[in-house]
Amino acid sequence: MKILIVIGTRPNFVKTAPLVEAIKKYNSKKKKRITYKIVHTGQHYDYEMSKLFFQELKIPKPDYNLGVGSGSHGFQTARTMEKIEKVIEKEKPDFVIVLGDVNATLAGALVAAKMHIKIGHIEAGMRSFNKRMPEEINRIVTGHVADYHFCSTKTAVLNLKREGIKENVYNVGDIMYDTFLRAVKFASKNSKILEKLNLKKGNYCLATIHRAENTDEKARLKNIVSAFSKIENLIFPIHPRTKKYLKDYKLWQSLNRKIRIIKPVGYLDMLWLENNAKKILTDSGGVQKEAYFAKVPCLTLRDETEWVETVKGKWNILVGADKDRILKAVERFNPKNTQKKYFGGGDTSKKILEILTKNYAKKA
Repeated sequence: MKILIVIGTRPNFVKTAPLVEAIKKYNSKKKKRITYKIVHTGQHYDYEMSKLFFQELKIPKPDYNLGVGSGSHGFQTARTMEKIEKVIEKEKPDFVIVLGDVNATLAGALVAAKMHIKIGHIEAGMRSFNKRMPEEINRIVTGHVADYHFCSTKTAVLNLKREGIKENVYNVGDIMYDTFLRAVKFASKNSKILEKLNLKKGNYCLATIHRAENTDEKARLKNIVSAFSKIENLIFPIHPRTKKYLKDYKLWQSLNRKIRIIKPVGYLDMLWLENNAKKILTDSGGVQKEAYFAKVPCLTLRDETEWVETVKGKWNILVGADKDRILKAVERFNPKNTQKKYFGGGDTSKKILEILTKNYAKKA
């Protein structure tokens, strides 16, 4: 059996690590080995945003780097499709695995579907119900061309059912939880980021912004940054996209000394910053989940979230881009309740491989 894994952004790298590890364990015990190739689209090409993740998570060097880079959504998706088609023609995989909701996900799924290659979608069925988000379009379209739907939660299964997708839908848990359990132990022993930034557990807030709905709209970005300027000891690893728009909108000058802007950090350092923060402010789906895993209160800088379980579990609160709501939540949002196991038990990768190998055996 041959698998082609398509990745493009930081969350994809995080989700790939446990899958690769599960393949290696499977191959060490079985005679019929699984071969795999990793295709990195190059959507994140900054060293801190890309190469560093491969090193820290011990993911093998990608077999293909398409070098797509940045650009509009149409350009990025089209360029990826053009390049990935040649890879699929050459490799002739049995399955193409796509992850999450980025442009690489959509491009890989569309090309595989047109070439009649079976598609497995990890993190299938997530919905924010906001079609202004490019990620939502990617999720919906991918869901309707995929053959195997690996859902993180019961909610995702129900979302697909409402759209008429009922076959080969599996609630396998969240693959990011697989990574988190392993990586947070490693980070506790190896990360020096707290010492480097002179931080102590619980004495800082951590913030990230990268989604187009916040970066591309000046009013929203201005409100968020204005709130940040009022928060004591705020650590802000800045995404290249966010930095660009802050300068384009001439908001860079409004950032005061309370905001400690740092460059993007490696996955383990970011995980350790999250794990030790007093509160996390973010528009990232992945960071929302990592905050939940780490039992750190999360303020989501969006008007909705696909990770509804984190809100339902009362460890995440939606504050949008409203300055007053953000500052009020920073002061008053202090969940104490016991968390529920919405995201599985950390064995998602193993479950995915079992499903793929079983279905491959049927086909053979």
